[in-house]
Amino acid sequence: MSKINALTKTLAITGTILVWIPVLAPVLFSTSLFIQRGIFHFDYLLPAEAFPIALAGGLLLIWASIRAKRYQKLIGWAFIAFVVLPFAGQAVASVTGLATGEVEPVGWQMALLVTAIITYILAVIAVGVGGILLIRSIFWSGTSTKPQV
Repeated sequence: MSKINALTKTLAITGTILVWIPVLAPVLFSTSLFIQRGIFHFDYLLPAEAFPIALAGGLLLIWASIRAKRYQKLIGWAFIAFVVLPFAGQAVASVTGLATGEVEPVGWQMALLVTAIITYILAVIAVGVGGILLIRSIFWSGTSTKPQV
């Protein structure tokens, strides 16, 4: 039986907010800078730099999904992906020589590294979407026949 109480709701809401902060921050900062100064700068590495925030939010969402017995697979698999991918990207940078500067940041090595970063961001977004779906299902007051992933 699921434990949907105030703790589960708080975990889901807090976790979702924390997961979305690294994804939305570069968009908000870029928009703010563009409005204020007319300059467009988008820091696509900010979600990776804010990894600890996303990690904390992901852990809270896993806890909430286990308590609610909803969206465990979506949140769990996406969480595993976004935890593994930054380390995979670092391994790629080290093995290819990008981390030490032996290789110029161009070519297939850089494409592979950027692919790891983009995939990481997509995995964080997937956890965030899982959090939104979890919140929606927790607060939804219908019957329990609503399909769960």
